[in-house]
Amino acid sequence: QVQLLESGGGLVQTGGSLRLSCAASGRTFSSYAIGWFRQAPVKKREFVAAVSRSGDSTYYADSVKGRFTISRDNAKNTVYLQMNSLKPEDTAVYYCASYPVSTYSGKTPPNYWGQGTQVTVSS
Repeated sequence: QVQLLESGGGLVQTGGSLRLSCAASGRTFSSYAIGWFRQAPVKKREFVAAVSRSGDSTYYADSVKGRFTISRDNAKNTVYLQMNSLKPEDTAVYYCASYPVSTYSGKTPPNYWGQGTQVTVSS
């Protein structure tokens, strides 16, 4: 069992920045890949970024490449999502999720999810 708690969401203007945090407790955090997803109103949940268990490998959706950076601090059991140059279309509830594998492949779905944190980007 693992518990994930997101924080850091809020309201920001276009072009601004936010840093989301995902604090984990429970099973061995550092053994598994972690991802960020988002869901906007009336849209399906979509993949945003993922990081391998060591933090050496990162993966991004095309829509956020060059603007978002995912990182992790295994000593603090925390994963971060630094979001820069935010756009109104980034408005969504952001979720972190833990995978049952050490490296993201896009083939294995997450098995644990957080409750989400709202990010709103005003134009």
